[in-house]
Amino acid sequence: MYELLLDAELHKAFDEWSSYLDARTGEDPQDRARLRSALQSARAAAAAGDRSSARALVAEMYDAAQGAGLPWAPVRPGPCASDRQARDYAKDELRQVLPVDLREDLDSVAIYLSVTRRRLRAASHLDDATRQDVLYVSARAAMALDLGHLTAARRELERLKAIARRCGVES
Repeated sequence: MYELLLDAELHKAFDEWSSYLDARTGEDPQDRARLRSALQSARAAAAAGDRSSARALVAEMYDAAQGAGLPWAPVRPGPCASDRQARDYAKDELRQVLPVDLREDLDSVAIYLSVTRRRLRAASHLDDATRQDVLYVSARAAMALDLGHLTAARRELERLKAIARRCGVES
């Protein structure tokens, strides 16, 4: 699954750079040609299984675009945005490779998580520490769902339900 996330991060960057390079922005054609060549090299490295070289090439592309002052070029996302975007890409890919029954089980857990989390958020009597626990457990559950790990997702759902029972929000 971790490889899926790494691949998703690269594919997201490839898509973003491809879209940029296919657009007519009026920027320096030589700079854009160098970026296009770097993108092709990065894609080739990724296809050959050399993710570290592909990542390095993508990083160089961000630096080169910034150094050339290309105002419309993609900007390197921060760590939080990068993780969020990679997770979105990975979820799409994961859905294509998981068996239908596992996807249905994961969807069922996601629904219960959503309902329980909504009930806890609506409870006005919760203290800050409990609210932080809800956020933490919910984030762990979301990560387990994103990775297709049913056992971990169910475990986090049970933890969230225990918090809800303790707070009198759910029986």
